[in-house]
Amino acid sequence: MRATPHRLFLFLFLAALALPAAFPAGAGPLENANAATRDFIRTTMKDRGIPGLQIAVIQGDRLLLSESHGLANVENRQPVERTTLFPINSATKAFTGVAVMQLVQAGRVDLEAPIATYLPDLPQGWRAVRVRQLLAHTSGLPDIVDAQGLVGGGSEQDAWRAVARMPVEAEPGERFAYNQTNYGLLARIVERQAGMSYGNFVAGRQFAPLGMRRSGFGDSYDLVPGAVTVYSYFPRRTDAPDAPTRLSHWFHDVPQGLWAGGGIQTTADELAQWLIALLQGRLIDAGLRERMWTPERLNDGSQGDWAAGWPVAGDTRHREVSSMGGARAAFGVYPDEGLAIVVLTNLVGANPQTFIPTIAGIYRAVPLAERR
Repeated sequence: MRATPHRLFLFLFLAALALPAAFPAGAGPLENANAATRDFIRTTMKDRGIPGLQIAVIQGDRLLLSESHGLANVENRQPVERTTLFPINSATKAFTGVAVMQLVQAGRVDLEAPIATYLPDLPQGWRAVRVRQLLAHTSGLPDIVDAQGLVGGGSEQDAWRAVARMPVEAEPGERFAYNQTNYGLLARIVERQAGMSYGNFVAGRQFAPLGMRRSGFGDSYDLVPGAVTVYSYFPRRTDAPDAPTRLSHWFHDVPQGLWAGGGIQTTADELAQWLIALLQGRLIDAGLRERMWTPERLNDGSQGDWAAGWPVAGDTRHREVSSMGGARAAFGVYPDEGLAIVVLTNLVGANPQTFIPTIAGIYRAVPLAERR
């Protein structure tokens, strides 16, 4: 059910050839792009076995497209609506990047400061890590999460005690290594410098001012009205080695102390509001936004994979900053073009970050005057 790279390439190629046939008669370039995107999304969902999806396309301050497709809950045939909530998991880190930059703008956090400036009770080997190195995953710290979940095999508090006893994995700034310890510590810095919980700070400084009334925090333990059921096709544990994969429920567990790394549930529409405000400089000023989207440099001068809370991608023609989570939710921003695309799904392994650039290409074919 999941596409191989060869099959996916062929699918994208054939889908692109088929797009003009989907254009409505007499429609303008933007309407054609919306129709082409709609057909592309439906074909992609069928090819990848995605049960449900939301998409939003933004140009500057304009929402070009916002649609919902498929099922939020397969077994009960419940459709996805525009108000349906999707967990974005690690894409939450982009919100944490903005939260830290809001504190930088307020003069409460210095990105160059050692984290011991704000968290004095850290292990000795952690104290010299700089705030920006937490944001960019270049801290060299051990990860509080492993393949089995929280390290230590107990509560979140047990995990923090366990990870504090582990050796550092590299010198600060030596290499990129994605881990959740970084964002657990950033949540503590936000809480200490803002004088409130991380969740309340994000809700008060990002959700509330933008009217993001549906957005909040939670995981599979929480009863969240209107939230999708998350699925996967990964093989289930079975005694039969050749048992076929099948659609089944996926469980995600995000302790409150790690919300900064993966706790948000939201909608494509509300993410679009947030991205528009970010592009307009209403959450942080333009200079700090560019600093947030500038790739971190490693000690040897090479470029890391992340900026401050955001992975950095794209090619020489189209600079892209993005965020993705749970292998099922993603948004891509093309800052130099004022273009942004949100795709949220309820299938682990859908990996929408891999096809967002194709959607961006569809809209680049529309004259900019038509998109504004």
